[in-house]
Amino acid sequence: MATKKTIVRFLTDESGATAVEYGLLVGLIAVAIMGGLVAVTASINSTFETVESEMA
Repeated sequence: MATKKTIVRFLTDESGATAVEYGLLVGLIAVAIMGGLVAVTASINSTFETVESEMA
């Protein structure tokens, strides 16, 4: 009987799933931030190259 209760409790426990969902969410946010930084870096680099060519 104790084994059956343990199995049922294991199958209905969702605490680990919540941790995985939060991990996936953090990973997705990190990827979005990196993508944004790449775009901003390219824009800033272009601006500095324009300023450099105007000063030369």
